[in-house]
Amino acid sequence: MVATPSTMLPLGTPAPDFSLTDTVSGKPVSLASFAGRRALLVMFICRHCPYVRHVEREIARIGRDYAGRDVGMVAISSNDADRHPDDAPAQLKEMAGELGFAFPYCYDESQAVAKAYTAACTPDFFLFDDGRRLAYRGQLDDSRPGNGRPVTGRDLRAALDAVLAGRPASADQKPSLGCNIKWKPGNAPAYFGS
Repeated sequence: MVATPSTMLPLGTPAPDFSLTDTVSGKPVSLASFAGRRALLVMFICRHCPYVRHVEREIARIGRDYAGRDVGMVAISSNDADRHPDDAPAQLKEMAGELGFAFPYCYDESQAVAKAYTAACTPDFFLFDDGRRLAYRGQLDDSRPGNGRPVTGRDLRAALDAVLAGRPASADQKPSLGCNIKWKPGNAPAYFGS
């Protein structure tokens, strides 16, 4: 299992616009869907990745724990479903149902949204403030498959709490680590490397 770190997009970067379809409801989801929310969390995840599987219950818990607060959340899978059928929209819908996701779970078939956010791995987290400027990017917490550390969501939860309170997130932000996004042949972005 080769681990890929997140790109650590510069803090303050404006949230790129997107327009995708929720695999569960079939409804369109865009940046504008979250207008008026104090924070927006964009998560790049998928179904098959062991790093995501390691933390998926905590991701679902965060969705439930923050559902009543002023934060919008969306999960996006950008993997090539032709080569990784577990990450096809029907499988994502099933995953969302099994885990009880309280947020939309979209499929980025063109992979354009992953590129706009410079997403590199699954999971990869991007938290934006009320001005839709990047306030946090990086890991959920220090837990990884096999390292024995508990999955707590500590880093992401602390950033969410700070942004919701109108404070800056801690500057001590560590990259996420996971499976690389499964780019379609010839579609890997320059930031991904060779």
